[in-house]
Amino acid sequence: MSGEAIQSVLIVGGGTAGWMTAAALARAFPHRSLRITLVESEEIGIVGVGEATVPILQQLNRFLGVDEREFLKATHGTYKLGIEFREWGQQGTHFFHGFGDYGPLIQGMQPHQHWLKLRELGDRSPIDDYSMPSAMARRGRFAIPPATAQNPAISFNYAFHFDASLYGRFLRSCAEALGVERVEGKIVDVPLHPESGSIDHVTLADGRELSADLFVDCSGFRGLLIEQALETGYDDWRHWLPCDSAIAVGSEVTSAPTPFTRSTAQRAGWQWRIPLQHRVGNGHVYSSAFISDDEAADTLLENLESKPIGEPRLLRFTAGRRKKMWNKNCVAVGLAAGFMEPLESTSIQLIQSAAVRLIDYFPRRGFDSVAIDEYNRVTANEHERIRDFLIAHYCLSQRTDHDFWKECAASAVPDTLKHKIELFAATGKVPLYSEESYQEPSWVAILLGNGVLPKSYHPFVDYIPTDELRRMFRERRGELVRAAESMPTHEAFIERFCLAQAA
Repeated sequence: MSGEAIQSVLIVGGGTAGWMTAAALARAFPHRSLRITLVESEEIGIVGVGEATVPILQQLNRFLGVDEREFLKATHGTYKLGIEFREWGQQGTHFFHGFGDYGPLIQGMQPHQHWLKLRELGDRSPIDDYSMPSAMARRGRFAIPPATAQNPAISFNYAFHFDASLYGRFLRSCAEALGVERVEGKIVDVPLHPESGSIDHVTLADGRELSADLFVDCSGFRGLLIEQALETGYDDWRHWLPCDSAIAVGSEVTSAPTPFTRSTAQRAGWQWRIPLQHRVGNGHVYSSAFISDDEAADTLLENLESKPIGEPRLLRFTAGRRKKMWNKNCVAVGLAAGFMEPLESTSIQLIQSAAVRLIDYFPRRGFDSVAIDEYNRVTANEHERIRDFLIAHYCLSQRTDHDFWKECAASAVPDTLKHKIELFAATGKVPLYSEESYQEPSWVAILLGNGVLPKSYHPFVDYIPTDELRRMFRERRGELVRAAESMPTHEAFIERFCLAQAA
């Protein structure tokens, strides 16, 4: 064998990134065959706000053996069927990006192709009418889909909202139960090996030195290991994603929690609303080049639906990613690897996929450069595909009320995104590249929602008689309404299934 097995891993930083990585590694290496240590300092805060996720988190829960009921109770969580977008594309509009499709294929064609024909014939029913998550969200309903769906036409997926700070604590308990050791301490120095240039050890403020075979940087935006020590470099994407600031604040619960996240476009960015059991998470993501921090805070507070809890907190960020997420004997995970605004709730997704990919490419002490290069290639592709998806929300804007939106519409986009938009506008088809996080129904939701109406539909659609097509779509609308209305309200489901004691 080329190289001895890795014996120890040191994770720098806690929070969601650190403790999720720790728990995943500990689960992947049973019987404590790998010594996993996490060092964090209580002096250093974490970015703990109301957090929204995507359905992939269910896979991690299953891998860790997490009980969904206990997880939601511990984090004051609620369910998420998708994202409602308001004022995007054009003022006065709204659309829904749900965790599901628009129904099964119709004679081999995606249903939106048939919807395009009906629209051309004068049917103005929105594409959302054919989405099961949208039907449920409109009515505030939720129920966990059965393991074996009896009717695939009304199938859907779901994700979660939860308190990020509480989630970090929950993951910590999972990781420590699996044998992860936590060390309290603030890192003051990261010496490099004089010959290899790899990280040799970290030095804590009290003089202790912690060494390991492999280091995982979960130190957040600072990139304590990957950037400050190894000087890896950063690809800045602000020319495509101009928002560089966010102000976050909680607010009181005054109504039943919605089973979806809300994103409302503002004059220089957008505002999120994430309903939890004990509070509502709110934030304003914006470009500091177009609005001051004070104005942004005023916008956030003026648009809250209830009384704020505490003072708004300001966050600064630069959209982009490290030039390498794995450099020498250090892997960056979470904000240390890169950042893209929380428009589509991709932060925890990227943490999870990085942790799973690290397990897949777990090294020996020799650190094979070919495997590291492949890890970096795949991870970079994943980041770039998500980047393109987020840019699509901005670049298609037809708003002319503020310079921010005019500049977004006028900016050049990556060639990969340009091709997607042009092909969809011409044919209604969405080309997918490797490492795509979002499949065709998601792209259809965003492109149609932002006003990109294809010039034509697939010619196969014409082989179905128009009257039959109208009947099929009319029946699907009714089927979704009946299925949604047969479910309990989201609030009632939470009360019965996973109500937190403090809530």
